[in-house]
Amino acid sequence: MAPERKITVYLSYFIISYLCGFIITLFALRFEIFEQRWLTDFLDPKGHIGIDDSNAVSLDEQQAFLSHKHEKGLDQDILADLLFSKVRVLCWVPTSPQNLYKKTIHIKATWAKRCNKILYISSEVDPEFPTVRVGAKEGRRYLWYKTRRTFQLLYDKYLDDAEWFIKADDDTYLILENLRYFLSGYNSSHPIYFGRKFKLFVKQGYMSGGAGYVISKAGVKNLVEIAFKNFKLCRPAEYPGVAEDAVIGKCLQKAGVIAGDSRDKLGRDRFHPFTPQHHLVPSFGPVNKKWWYWKYVFYKTSMGPECCSDYSISFHYVSPALMYQLEYLIYHMKPFGVGHYTCPNEAIPIITKLMAGDELNKAAVGLNKAAVGAGEQRKGQEEKVEKNEDQ
Repeated sequence: MAPERKITVYLSYFIISYLCGFIITLFALRFEIFEQRWLTDFLDPKGHIGIDDSNAVSLDEQQAFLSHKHEKGLDQDILADLLFSKVRVLCWVPTSPQNLYKKTIHIKATWAKRCNKILYISSEVDPEFPTVRVGAKEGRRYLWYKTRRTFQLLYDKYLDDAEWFIKADDDTYLILENLRYFLSGYNSSHPIYFGRKFKLFVKQGYMSGGAGYVISKAGVKNLVEIAFKNFKLCRPAEYPGVAEDAVIGKCLQKAGVIAGDSRDKLGRDRFHPFTPQHHLVPSFGPVNKKWWYWKYVFYKTSMGPECCSDYSISFHYVSPALMYQLEYLIYHMKPFGVGHYTCPNEAIPIITKLMAGDELNKAAVGLNKAAVGAGEQRKGQEEKVEKNEDQ
């Protein structure tokens, strides 16, 4: 074969191989982008759940849920009610005019009523909802502006309304009773905060914004009085395009606020950056060890039944539909004849320390009534079974 012909053939092979490789790369990238979009709600550290027809809840459906009545056992809420008055929690939810009646209204209908006080932070005032305006534009780019301005607002107007201040996204579900039980073992006069701890960017770690983070009153004071007064310690509100949870973590560290450990005595997490399904069922969760989650988590963690504390506090990426499912499963449905309103042994000294005199006596009487009621219920069940057997 002539040299010129060989060059032409080799060049043709090279061009064809190059084109094939380019096409295969495009397909691979397209698949990867599709896969990432499919999982983006759950695998983006700064993401939020999207709302569509598959997970939206109409206002009529919401009203039907609100009008639903459920049975309440004898004095079963006595400890939760007492902690409500002793461990006051102010909740604040960053939201937007676009999400207010698509997402945030379902928080208002579910867990928000268990906060001692709640603020819905938006870029516009909605007196009917109501919302509080902090002057921030909408969009992830301005989330740090909204966050910093909100903490300044908490310090200026609401510092005496609570001992603890928790931030939760408009797609986060909170179990406030478990939060108060956890916080009852800590002193709000100490500068400390809790959440799902991540390890990047901040030496002591910082808390996932999606899973929510709770800061003591002393922590809020340190943040504003120390960090906010020095731009070298904490970025100004106008600094755009930063991850608010990492930035607030840096500011809190420089203000002397400790990043606490919120795991239970078995090392299981209480604050969760994904839905229950994605933590409990490994095949639905971030199983790929290359995903951001495994690079971020501060403590050794697992997916599956040992992922989550029995007294879990938060879940993230919760759609409106899932919001009502959790509300029903946690607060309405109960197995008949099973005494599941229990008090763990380690809670007794905490509760005894918090409560004294008439309140403690009231709690003891209430718990005794509940125990007697449960005993009578069990006795009635046994008599009914015996009667059926005789027949």
